[in-house]
Amino acid sequence: MNKKDLLIEIGTEELPPKALKRLATAFAEQLHAGLVKKDLNHGTYRWFATPRRLAVVVNDLVTEQEDRQIQRRGPALAAAYDKDGKPTKAAEGFARSCGVAVDELEQQETDKGSWLSYRATETGSACTDLLEEIIGTALGRLPIPKRMRWGSGDAEFVRPVHWVVVLFGEDTVACTVLDVQAGRSSYGHRFHHPQAIELSSPLEYSGKLEKEGKVIVDYEQRQKRIREAVLSCAKEKGGTAVIDPALLEEVTALVEWPAIISGNFDKRFLELPNEVLIASMQEHQKYFPIKGDDGQLQACFITVANIDSSAPAEITKGNERVILPRLSDAAFFWQRDIAKSLVDYQAGLKEIVYQKKLGSLYDKSQRVMKIAAHLADELAVDRNKVQRAAALAKCDLLSHMVAEFPELQGTMGRYYALNDGEDVDVARALEEQYLPRFAGDALPGHAVGQVLALADKLDTLLAIFAIGQVPTGDKDPFALRRAAIGCLRIIIECELDIDLLACLHKAAKNIDTSAPVNKVVASVFDFMMERLRHYYVDINIPNDIFEAVLALGPLRPLDFHHRIQAVMNFTTLAESENLAAANKRIKNILKQNQLDIASDINTDLLLEPAEKLLVCALNEITNTVQPLLGNNDYANTLIHLAQLRRPIDDFFDEVMVMCDDEAIKLNRLTLLNRINALFTATADISKLQTNQKQ
Repeated sequence: MNKKDLLIEIGTEELPPKALKRLATAFAEQLHAGLVKKDLNHGTYRWFATPRRLAVVVNDLVTEQEDRQIQRRGPALAAAYDKDGKPTKAAEGFARSCGVAVDELEQQETDKGSWLSYRATETGSACTDLLEEIIGTALGRLPIPKRMRWGSGDAEFVRPVHWVVVLFGEDTVACTVLDVQAGRSSYGHRFHHPQAIELSSPLEYSGKLEKEGKVIVDYEQRQKRIREAVLSCAKEKGGTAVIDPALLEEVTALVEWPAIISGNFDKRFLELPNEVLIASMQEHQKYFPIKGDDGQLQACFITVANIDSSAPAEITKGNERVILPRLSDAAFFWQRDIAKSLVDYQAGLKEIVYQKKLGSLYDKSQRVMKIAAHLADELAVDRNKVQRAAALAKCDLLSHMVAEFPELQGTMGRYYALNDGEDVDVARALEEQYLPRFAGDALPGHAVGQVLALADKLDTLLAIFAIGQVPTGDKDPFALRRAAIGCLRIIIECELDIDLLACLHKAAKNIDTSAPVNKVVASVFDFMMERLRHYYVDINIPNDIFEAVLALGPLRPLDFHHRIQAVMNFTTLAESENLAAANKRIKNILKQNQLDIASDINTDLLLEPAEKLLVCALNEITNTVQPLLGNNDYANTLIHLAQLRRPIDDFFDEVMVMCDDEAIKLNRLTLLNRINALFTATADISKLQTNQKQ
């Protein structure tokens, strides 16, 4: 079958930069899905994107669908012909629906009887006849929150469309996309080459646009060039560029022909906190700051222009002129904010509504103070520092700087606290309270910050659950899932040994709502346990291992984690599968015989050698593991218990548990009960999948 390469390019006005990559990848994926759905086989495909275009090149696309055999079954023969052998209305209707006469139908014999049938070969459609529909469907499924219309047409897209290229091999596909007739003419850079560029084949697309049109259509290549050029420029200026990944993505989506420009600013602005300068340069100007070897910012920046200027010095002057008022504003905000102490902002928190049913930010701060005090006592952290940090935690939200740069909340709190002479641990905690902010983010590195971050998130979870704003589906306006996983990460990864359920009960007493406290606490605890499941899924812990530990209901996440690690290690042992299967068998026996089992084994009733050996082995190992369990050394406990594999296997091979003698039966059930209790001191290993090796 013949194959050709396909190019589709949608030329637009400037696309939203933060959505460009998502739109481009989605277009390619939807186009691929459409081709597959139409049985149009093809090779690899690549997406391209610039501010003014989305494009996809599909390699080795078949020129037409394969012919396919179709067979339709009609009425049974008994219903297809009357007693005289003439076709019935059922037969005639079936033939009519197939577009043939009755005598052209076939008879099909099956094990369920004989039927009329129709068999034919359906000729495959040409690829070019299907492309308009496929492209239209793909564009209609792009993640565009709000589409716009332009001109007098009915087409809707994220931005007005000016040209469309649909090139199949060397031929243009006659189709209309978003009210634009497709052709072979693309367009180059808006300033360097605004004229049309005729394309003769899909494979020349990228090279010809770059060479003639001054457009680098390959997004990844363009991003790589920008990154390398920025790093090189910074090195020439004696520093290292601060490259934020999100800013790099955005800049890549803003330019078609990147040109690196550097500039300087007044050194007096270096008196401002680094984070302020970086935020101002990155957020407002899309500049890349430069740091020296000492980690401090230098009084210079790098920006990326979308044009090769004949007068680059003028562009530099323009950028230096633009950044001056931005940095002057930041300096003004800084001076205004430090003119009074951080604690002076506290009263203003009473005027800021946190949530209408939960009061103000001041009310939230008071609740967090109480939770933090409890946690401080539990974890032997300085209570005074923790409460001071909780009292000041939200004050910087009223500062001018945070109003201008919301992403600096907490960071500015740290600077203002240090400026006020607050304790270093307190100041640091003001920034660390928001950690982790996203998946994989850093955790609070100091005890006061850990306690404050935990207290703040626990209050959020309990308070929002108490007013019934539980996350549903994809809706989580208060980021409760993030808060829950943040709490669990802090507890586990910072090794904070706290009883989560008891802490939730303590914290819930501070929330003034009509919801039953016990119900709210139970709901939050269950919600966090489900988040804990996802936490382990993300680090490739099998679900059966999670279930084995969950079955015991540990209330301390750190203890839960130690048990998870122990069971993970246990599953690598050769004995694990047999012991898991044996424990499953023991569980079933005990469940089916809920008798008044004795607490001690009667050695006088041990008759079989296998049960005597098992009791001896059990007693010896019990003496070994009891001290280990006392120290929560679950890993070594399970390693020692693995030695019971052979005695347990022999016991089940040679001993009849459910014998006729009631006393002997109860004694053997007591033995199984002791084995079960010893294993479940760590986890319910009967829940482990016995047909897998970890």
